[in-house]
Formats: sequence, structure tokens, C-alpha cells
Amino acid sequence: MHVPLRAAKVIGLLALGALAVAFPSLAPDPFILSVGVVIMSYAVLATSWNFVGGFTGYISLGHAAYSGLGGYATGLLIVRAGLDPWVALVLGGSLVALIAVPIGIASLRVRGASFVIVSVALVLITLLVFQTWGDLTGGSDGLRVPRPFGPDVMRPEQHERFFHLHTALLVVALLCWWVIDRSRFGSGLKAIREDEDKAQSLGVPTFAYKLVAFVVSAFFTALAGGLYALWFGFLDPIFQFSILAGSYLVLMSLLGGIRSLFGPLLGAVVVGYAMEYFKAQYGDTQLHLVAMGVLLAVVVLFMPDGIIPALTSLVNRVRPQAASIREVTQGELAERRRGAEQPAGPNQEVR
Repeated sequence: MHVPLRAAKVIGLLALGALAVAFPSLAPDPFILSVGVVIMSYAVLATSWNFVGGFTGYISLGHAAYSGLGGYATGLLIVRAGLDPWVALVLGGSLVALIAVPIGIASLRVRGASFVIVSVALVLITLLVFQTWGDLTGGSDGLRVPRPFGPDVMRPEQHERFFHLHTALLVVALLCWWVIDRSRFGSGLKAIREDEDKAQSLGVPTFAYKLVAFVVSAFFTALAGGLYALWFGFLDPIFQFSILAGSYLVLMSLLGGIRSLFGPLLGAVVVGYAMEYFKAQYGDTQLHLVAMGVLLAVVVLFMPDGIIPALTSLVNRVRPQAASIREVTQGELAERRRGAEQPAGPNQEVR
């Protein structure tokens, strides 16, 4: 890798980390800080979704089921079982990961549109179950989740702490994605994404690889849902198990670039801010849905690979070493001629 480019990437990462740490103190009011928490939650969810969508190419519109299950698992373990909130968060994410194993075994046997339909059906089933099982989940009345920091902590400080917690979870998810991307396991997943049948014929255990990626994705999605439940303090099945929420994750990842590490994060910032802006400006109208539809159309038409891959391709075209013809110095040319004119030795084969 070119040294200036590597230095630029390091500087960019440091600047991004410094901005994330400083954002709570830079936010002008608690509302903007709460918007930051929402966007960071979207970033974790989109990155979690990208373990499946980015690596295997399977488009799931049903990931809201795992975030909703993670939120309710965390809340119920606190309210019904009396567990510590942080223990409930980790245990709830682990339980959802276990539940994702049989779901993955059943759903990953189909591909394409069939997989999308199965993922949507999962959201509808979980919504129906949590709405009707009122004795346990609170039903349509919702479930109140006690906040972990107690009533003495004021609302702005709650926002600040949960912003940092979401940021920490995002860092862990990004690190896990980065490690997988550079591993043999990640190479197998990307082979599945490009051509699953060919990957299987070359010896890649495609079903096992897909299942592991699916469970890891569900685990991080459930942790994000549980952390959001601890911050918001209330769970409503209609909101938690929403097909629109899963669609937003797909849009965020596609906008930033599903094949890049920071693509879902960039998409979450753009889409999350746009949604919060339209909701604040236009209230309960559905104008934000129209805006999201227009944005999705623009992405599909003009940037099908996402913003980051498009910018990377542009940079590669303008870099000198990316040119098809490279200038050769006179010294290099003379060295090549001497090597070509050197006679073959007694032990060398003359071709």
C-alpha cells in the first residue's frame, strides 16, 4: 500500500475516533445528543446486518426480529428474572444467537427472493407472538425497562453514557468484521457471495459458513437491540418488530457500501440523520418514507456499489500507480537489457 495513503487512513481513523469521543460535549442540546445515540444505534445495527449481507450477499429484511428479540430478552430478564442489566444484555444476546441457529438452518436453505420472503415472515411471526403474549411481554401495552444508571442520573448524562456504550459496541463489531474479512473464513464467505455453487464445488463448506455468519450477525444485532432498550426504557412490539426497520438497515448498508468496513457506518450517519431531520421538521407525516424511497432509487441507479466503493474507484483511477502504462527510468531499462542479454549458465535451461 502506498505510504501516504496508509497515513491518510490512519489519520482518518484517529479523527473519526476523536469525533466520536468528543461528540457528547460538542452537542448543543440534549435533543441533538439523543439523535446521536439513535444514529450510533443504527450504525451498530447496519454493521451487524453486514455480516450477512456484505459477506454472503443474502439480503435480509427481517433483522428487526433479532434486534426486537434482543431488546425483549434484555428487558424480560431484568423485569421478570431480576438480573443485573448488563448481565441481562449479554445473556439476552447469547439467547438470541442460540435461537438464530435453528432459524438459520431452516432459512439458509433457500436463496434470493425466497430468503427475503422468509426473513419478512420471521418479523411478522415475532410481531404476532409478542403482541398476543401479553402476560409475559406486556402485549400492545408495551414493556417498561428500568434504566441501569438509576433515577439520580439526569437525562443528558444518560444520553452521553449510552452514546459511548453504543460507540464501544460499534468498535467491537467493526473489529470482528475486519478480522473475518482478512481470514480464510472471510474468503470463503466472499466466494459464496460471488458464486455459491462454484464455491461449494471448490470445497468451501458453504452452509456451515453461512450459518456461522448468520449467528454472529444475529448476536450483534441482539446486543444493539438490548442496548437500545436500556437507553429508551420502553419496548413496543409494533416498533421493535418493524419491516421498515430492516429495510432501513439494507438502505444504510447499500448507501455506504456493503463490501467495505465503514460503509454501513457512513450509510447510518446519512440515513439516520435524514430520518431524524424529516421527523423533527414534519412531525408524524410519512414524508420521511418518501425521502428514503427517493434515496434508495438514487443509490440503485447511480451508486449501486455504495459511496465508499465509488470514491475508492475514483481515487484509484487518478493515482499514478493505477495507470496502465508506468514510466520506466533509463537505469531500469538498461538493467532489464543486461538481464536479457546475459547468457544462460551450464545448469540453466535455455528456453
